[in-house]
Amino acid sequence: MKIAILIDQPRKNYLPGEEGKREDIQKRKVVRDVQEVISKRFKCIVVTADSNFILKLQKEQVDMVFNLCNGIRGETRLAQIPAILEFFNIPYTGSSILGHTLSINKAVSSRIFKSKGINTPNFLSIYEEADLDKLEEDMDFPVIIKPADEGSSRGIHQDSLVYEIESLRKKVKEELKIYNPPIMINEYIDGREFTVGVLGYRNDMQTLPILEISYDNLPDHLPKFSSFELKCHYDGYRSEDICPATLDNELEKQIVDTAKRAYNALDIKDYGRVDIRLKNGVPYVLEINSLPGLVRGYSDITKMAEAAGIGYEGLIYSVINSALERYSSYGKENDVV
Repeated sequence: MKIAILIDQPRKNYLPGEEGKREDIQKRKVVRDVQEVISKRFKCIVVTADSNFILKLQKEQVDMVFNLCNGIRGETRLAQIPAILEFFNIPYTGSSILGHTLSINKAVSSRIFKSKGINTPNFLSIYEEADLDKLEEDMDFPVIIKPADEGSSRGIHQDSLVYEIESLRKKVKEELKIYNPPIMINEYIDGREFTVGVLGYRNDMQTLPILEISYDNLPDHLPKFSSFELKCHYDGYRSEDICPATLDNELEKQIVDTAKRAYNALDIKDYGRVDIRLKNGVPYVLEINSLPGLVRGYSDITKMAEAAGIGYEGLIYSVINSALERYSSYGKENDVV
């Protein structure tokens, strides 16, 4: 079997500054890590998602795409590559158009969580500066300001946690100039934070050991949340992360159940990561990453895979096997492939 790892073109021209550069650096490292693993069992090539990538995939006669594309621009960019691959009937790993579209738009996914009875922070969506005039002066602070469609803490900075209305207005205006609307104003939950890796799809779904994110090593003056600055300039702050997290049986069950319900609510496939914080002992879903980072030994889901005993290789092969099983099932039932 031949697998093509599909990667984005550089994003630094579309997301200027350090955020775009670091995203591109991380992508290159992930490709090296994933290709090293896949090449042990399958023929493996790397293809960049440029204007000719479909022709390259067809010429190489690939059997499956290992999709690592976040997309370059557009509010549904995570779903663009899956849509093209489906049009040309090329199997691929990870979530489909629907799952990526729902998860990348945190305003939409939050509404779905609420409709399903899944706890999630209260929020407001701001599409243009005029919407700021509708804000209530007595809204509950503090709140987190963040883009609705970015990942890896892009658009979430140390000054994104605001405590009064004027700072809120200033920060939202700044974000509207850089990122796609809407900009979200989220209730800030000051509680223990966890992330849950989920593998598989629907009835074949399983969770990896829960990872608790620790902010104990941060200087006292820094807010305790995953900002872009923390990931870039305080690389060692998470050395005290705990995996598996120390939890009693009942709370662990609640977190796992919440993560699974959220994963299924957005129709995530093959693998994903659910971020959760506790509010009064109750799990609240912050967001789902439908294409979590796969940097060996650094990305959260790779740490969970190590704690589970499957390791990095087991994680990558699990993603591939889940996709193969899905397409085999589709073929039997719907004669798709």
